[in-house]
Amino acid sequence: MKPEKLTGQARAQYVQAMFSRIAYRYDLMNRLMTFGQDRYWRAEVIRRAALPTGGRLLDLGTGTGDLAIDALRLPGVSAVAGDFTLEMMLVGHRRLQARRQHEPAWSGADALHLPFREQVFDAVVSGFLMRNVSDVERALREQRRVLRPGGRVVILDTTRPKPNLLTPVINIHMHRVIPALGKLLTGEGEAYTYLPDSTENFLSAEQLAARLQAAGFIQVGFRRLNFGTIAIHWGVNP
Repeated sequence: MKPEKLTGQARAQYVQAMFSRIAYRYDLMNRLMTFGQDRYWRAEVIRRAALPTGGRLLDLGTGTGDLAIDALRLPGVSAVAGDFTLEMMLVGHRRLQARRQHEPAWSGADALHLPFREQVFDAVVSGFLMRNVSDVERALREQRRVLRPGGRVVILDTTRPKPNLLTPVINIHMHRVIPALGKLLTGEGEAYTYLPDSTENFLSAEQLAARLQAAGFIQVGFRRLNFGTIAIHWGVNP
């Protein structure tokens, strides 16, 4: 069975092992795959989180902690960086230690079983998490559970682009350039075949917005980026 077709615990184990293998080159690959645009997308995620002074943020599926680190630049904000792939967080931790930068609170966290009390965060954000979870609806319910009333969820992820004149170019980039580059830099060609394949098997931007509404979020919206291959979704916990 193709990895992107796996479900339940089998999918979770595959994703965890895959990100463990590519952790040390993950950020470099993101810069190259997105031509450096991912930094601007993450800045918009933090802006849309609309954190109050002294607010508390959860960066779920944090990887090496990029979103949590960006949030810590805001006045008085505290951040928890949660992921179930410990190797990814270790890369982020070591990098911040080497730079002597302020760190978020790192937490081993499964997106389907968050180890936090109800209503403790002002925002829950994620970058390239949701297409990898085995149960989108449950993950959204968990995020809403830990949000305070009025708190915001903001999701950055890939999405299936609508057919257009650039479709052949996009397909070549996703299915040939990215796997080849991934194999060259990490030795993990399979991982970088899974990543574009998982995009094509993920919900459309419209479908993910509908899931957010079904989970109880209000003021739901989204914005497509990068020729329609990326979307930022947001919603408010009533």
